[in-house]
Amino acid sequence: MDLRDYLKQNLLLFDGGMGTYFSARNHSVGSGCELANLSQPELIADIHREYLDAGCKAVKTNTFAVNRVTFQGNEELVEKTIAAGWKLAEEAAAKYDAFVFADIGPISGLPETMDIREEYQYVVDCFLQHGAKNFLFETNANAEGLKEAAEYIKSKVPDAYVITTFAIQPDGFSRDGSFAANLLEEMKGCAAADAVGFNCVCGARHMLELVQELDHSDMTLALMPNAGYPVVINNRSFYEGDPEYFAAQLKEMAKEGAVILGGCCGTTPVHIAQAREALTGHTRSIPKSRKKQQIEATDTLQDSLFWEKLQKGKKVVAVELDPPADVNLSKFMHGAWMLKGANVDIITIADCPIARARMDSSLLACKIRRELNLDALPHMTCRDRNLNATKALLMGLYAEGVRNLLLVTGDPIPTAERDEVKSVYQFNSRKLAAFVSGLGQTVLPTPFHLFGALNVNALNFDVQLRLAKAKLERGMIGFLTQPILTPQAFENLKRAREELDGYILGGIIPVVSARNARFMDSEINGIRVDEKITELYEGKNRAEGEELAVEISTEIAKQIAPYVDGYYLMTPFQRTGLICRILEQMDQNNLR
Repeated sequence: MDLRDYLKQNLLLFDGGMGTYFSARNHSVGSGCELANLSQPELIADIHREYLDAGCKAVKTNTFAVNRVTFQGNEELVEKTIAAGWKLAEEAAAKYDAFVFADIGPISGLPETMDIREEYQYVVDCFLQHGAKNFLFETNANAEGLKEAAEYIKSKVPDAYVITTFAIQPDGFSRDGSFAANLLEEMKGCAAADAVGFNCVCGARHMLELVQELDHSDMTLALMPNAGYPVVINNRSFYEGDPEYFAAQLKEMAKEGAVILGGCCGTTPVHIAQAREALTGHTRSIPKSRKKQQIEATDTLQDSLFWEKLQKGKKVVAVELDPPADVNLSKFMHGAWMLKGANVDIITIADCPIARARMDSSLLACKIRRELNLDALPHMTCRDRNLNATKALLMGLYAEGVRNLLLVTGDPIPTAERDEVKSVYQFNSRKLAAFVSGLGQTVLPTPFHLFGALNVNALNFDVQLRLAKAKLERGMIGFLTQPILTPQAFENLKRAREELDGYILGGIIPVVSARNARFMDSEINGIRVDEKITELYEGKNRAEGEELAVEISTEIAKQIAPYVDGYYLMTPFQRTGLICRILEQMDQNNLR
């Protein structure tokens, strides 16, 4: 029977979690099951038959992680594994008149030189040459490359059936910060995608609750939850979810309008048998249309004066203060008071610069906001927090009245420390921006004002512009640039003004000595100092160096003024007084 005809009258029940069930049958710990298509084909075929005997009507090929990235470029092994996986699933399904879906998992860890669209297309071609007609792209954290893959399949096989599912945590976000509703909306705009939904990560009850909060009234919904949540014993994960309970939740999902159902990690043939029994006699339900609920504000804190001034087209001033490396806050707070007196609009605080532990930037931002009634812009890196910790921190910042954030990927932890201190790179700054923006739709009454970094000193500035545009698409509204101390940096700033539809705060760092200039040019990533500037400081003492710093910094501010919406001054060696002198000169020149 044609799959589309089948779905007009029936729900489609998939099999369960091949990977976890294979581990249980094979008594293996953490090993991938895909290569078993070649080494243990009888076991894989037997697993397919168990699920089919349990009553599923569709099976996935055992090819979830088969791609050139996972297999380190070994195309021969990729093609053999897919060929064997397709043959095993097709032969098993034929006896049950069941549908076979080419199973394609996310392609992770892709080098920048590789295009994810080409990688998906390569895997699709491997399946097409064996006659594949139905495709399942599962466990995705974002939609990158998926629409193009679906369109490519339809260009080759117009009547193919393509399902795309995303792995969403119970709070509604994927592991790289994409919001469930946005992913559904994005795939809904792709005519080549026949069904969309969720799989993995969530247990059945949490997936049901997630679906009940989303509007999926105009799409074919596919849901494949886990069998509860895993328990780790002796380095092995065990799922102890009750099959009868799992089946009952699938029945509730069907009532919510899900048409395609099945199981992911931990779901055994017993779970599928219970699901088949629970779904027997149930026909398609019409999903309810749901409107997005507005989140009411629960505080009366004033919104950001910095943001209001920026919106009015007035030049703003942001000044960066490094957080202390110990618990002594006196110098930091004294500097902040001085900057408030100099009418600085916002103080920026780095998040453990050069990956060395310092006082937390977010806590300092809250202190400045509370005690000085001054806006603060804490830097937030992707380095040290996973998604849950980031969300918890953001909610606390919002409650404290912090409304502005600078999102950066963060410096890597120095090699010598990696054995002791681990980075937690769950996403880059672009994905982090999408995640924080999503909170403004689901958790927060109003969104944060998100800024990013723009390296005007990059050797390949075209790449920086491309990344900046991607950041804007994901919710950022502006950029703070690296210091402008060379003619090339100035030219790149002008290009940024022409090409980027976002606010720009031009970076200014006072050079205080020739030694300081050479150190920054040689040792600090993202900073370049013109040799002509360095030569001006030769032979100057500290007082003369500061005088020259005021003169040069003010001149840079004049030069960049037509191309920026404000200025981003970085305080060298905690010399806040020097920054105040520069600001005084800028005021005398009517630069803000």
